[in-house]
Amino acid sequence: MNTLVLWDIDLTLIDARGLGRTWYRTALHAVAGLELVHTPTFPGRTERAITRELLLAHDLEPTEELISRLHTELIGVATREHTELPTAGRALPGAAEALAALALREDVVQSLVTGNLVEIARFKLAAFGLDRHVDFEIGGYGTVSEHRPALVLEAMRLASAKHAEDFTAVVIGDTPHDVDAALHHDAFAIGVATGRSTAAELRAAGAHVVLADLSDTAAVLAAVLER
Repeated sequence: MNTLVLWDIDLTLIDARGLGRTWYRTALHAVAGLELVHTPTFPGRTERAITRELLLAHDLEPTEELISRLHTELIGVATREHTELPTAGRALPGAAEALAALALREDVVQSLVTGNLVEIARFKLAAFGLDRHVDFEIGGYGTVSEHRPALVLEAMRLASAKHAEDFTAVVIGDTPHDVDAALHHDAFAIGVATGRSTAAELRAAGAHVVLADLSDTAAVLAAVLER
């Protein structure tokens, strides 16, 4: 059975901390004419969950219409400002090498399980040349659900439909939310302690393997392929 590797983006492959808050501030003002006074917690959460919390915190009803408008504005902001990503953020050590090494394997397909909208996911990875080995068509993105396990299920469903085969899924991320989403569907969970969660917290969440970072390509490949 082939392997479907599902990467998280923020604080797993790249670090662009601060941009999410800036883009939401601009989008909220455009949609509702309000200043951002409450910043949701971002790590490990989906765009739907973040958007819902943001709207409620600013006394706005999180209707589907308003959520859609806010997401459209976020995409617009990212489209205008994505050229700032290479200077405002960075690819994390070993990310490019890990993606490239796994891409050489004929038994591996790589995609994403990320809270980001797909358009923003593309911008974030392309800014650092990390997009070439990822199949964006079969990812699980932040519009799918407020709950991250649903993103893993969607990615597995899309991959199986596209390739007409079942996969063994491996989820790689930096938060207990990533680990929980993997375990929810009996996927293999690899925690990477490059975000706000410690290695101990990722292990306590149930990660099968925890890496300090992605800088040891051989260790990443071993975790993915020798599980």
